Amino acid sequence: MFTDLPKFVFFTGKGGVGKTSLACATSLNLVAAGHRVLLVSTDPASNVGQVFETEIGNKITPIENVSGLDAIEINPEEAAAGYRERIVGPMRDILPTDALHSIEEQLSGACTTEIAAFDEFTALLTDNDLLARYDHVVFDTAPTGHTIRMLKLPGAWSGFLEAGKGDASCLGPLAGLEKQRTRYATAVDRLSDAALTRLILVARPRQSALNEVARTSKELAETGIENQQLAINGMMPQETGGDPMAEALSQRDKDALAATTPEVAALPRTIFTLRSENLVGLEALKRFAAGAADDVESTQSTAMTDMDLPTLGALVDDAEKPGKGLIMFMGKGGVGKTTMAAAVATELAARGHKVLLTTTDPAAHIMETLAGGLNGLSVSRIDPAQETARYRDHVMVTKGKNLDDQARAMLEEDLRSPCTEEIAVFQAFSRIIRKSSKHFVVMDTAPTGHTLLLLDATGSYHRDIVRHTGETSGKLVTPMMRLQDPAQTKIMIVTLPETTPVLEAAYLQIDLQRAGIEPWGWIINSSLAAAKTNHPMLQNRAQSEVEQIDTVRDELSSRYAVVPMQAAEPVGVEKLKSLCETSDNSAAA
Repeated sequence: MFTDLPKFVFFTGKGGVGKTSLACATSLNLVAAGHRVLLVSTDPASNVGQVFETEIGNKITPIENVSGLDAIEINPEEAAAGYRERIVGPMRDILPTDALHSIEEQLSGACTTEIAAFDEFTALLTDNDLLARYDHVVFDTAPTGHTIRMLKLPGAWSGFLEAGKGDASCLGPLAGLEKQRTRYATAVDRLSDAALTRLILVARPRQSALNEVARTSKELAETGIENQQLAINGMMPQETGGDPMAEALSQRDKDALAATTPEVAALPRTIFTLRSENLVGLEALKRFAAGAADDVESTQSTAMTDMDLPTLGALVDDAEKPGKGLIMFMGKGGVGKTTMAAAVATELAARGHKVLLTTTDPAAHIMETLAGGLNGLSVSRIDPAQETARYRDHVMVTKGKNLDDQARAMLEEDLRSPCTEEIAVFQAFSRIIRKSSKHFVVMDTAPTGHTLLLLDATGSYHRDIVRHTGETSGKLVTPMMRLQDPAQTKIMIVTLPETTPVLEAAYLQIDLQRAGIEPWGWIINSSLAAAKTNHPMLQNRAQSEVEQIDTVRDELSSRYAVVPMQAAEPVGVEKLKSLCETSDNSAAA
């Protein structure tokens, strides 16, 4: 595991990469060495209690049968709800209803949730009496660089928000934090102290995940957190037994690591091999923490056959029926949205339809994926950096021109929020959406329900369409109206057949439903249960996917598809189209 750890250890990374497992295993190792440890989770999809088979919740709880280990789970959603009420409550009898709704929506985004969670765990990070009881505090999920920079900013956010000087992404999440400013300053100082804090960046051996690690590492280093370490989790074992799928996955992992940026390659690195068992329960966790061999025999169910799992081709059959419309792919990073969008677009074009595939991924990437042309298929690309810069400049000119230096600094930091890029990109997308009334538009990458509501509440949709079309009549149809109309728009949620990605996708669905948008279908990507392999460890992992597939089918969507794990990246029109085959779930290279 990890050695010479300081007082505070943070595990950070995208959902589903194994942060919780590594945090729990690290805690066990520290306890085994005679240290007292407090394990703190601020992950919205936290399963620390499930891993240890102990009910924890928002209170410090001793872990049974592990002397010296206590844990606490901070529920970010509950923290955010209480946090919003502390800000909005005093204004209910003062501000008009519309103004209250606007403030509530501005405080409903991911930035607010993260800061509310940070508000909770800074109490732990700065409570000297509490910290004296522990040798180490291990955090499952760390704050982003954006949040840390915001906490460093001085000023009266409440006044800035109430004065209506902001029309940006997540403006105002610091409005209720003024009284604890000194505590936050202490917390940020401790995060930046290399003698006290280490940040462990967790990633799967995938190119997209490692690119995200590079961005996160740079962003956090800019805030002063430079004591960083890389953890590669889920590396395919060297022993493949000659199984084609296992051999291909092993080579894919090696290629991804070889292609890391120089900055990521320079980080201290620890590699953890992919295991067959789910790390739930103390004994499984101890085996993982001790590095015990993963000796397994296949337990794959004979009931898992190709016919059991609905295919992407069947989903395309349904989506094709209107002969036109917007098909939008949504989901967390790294789940395969771009590939799924390209596959559906090529299949529709192959069936004789005119299709526009539009993406925010670099043009070279989508063109490399297509690796050629197809009659009826055209590709457009929106540059997120250019659109975001244009949007930031516009906001600073229009909203920031009359602000003092302090307020301008706050507005500039707010515009570094991830939500800002979503808004900027979607304003560019909105100019393309109108084309879906004549033919298919397949859109890769989309904003969250929070961003959509925020845009709608501020009138940004209407202003954007009027500005670019000159349309002022009562017949105006905004992008929001199109997205809410299932006859015009089909939202596809893409996820992976693992606990955390499915849970995060479920949160996204709730977010969209709050905006009046009902997802049309789900795609479960990279499924071993749908692939063909004789490798015992991969077969066991395939069996573990069944519960998540059942959850999607029974609780989340009546319309879904399962796409097999691919032995090689599907590059080229023919391989992309093969993902939509309805009769063969094999995953040939």
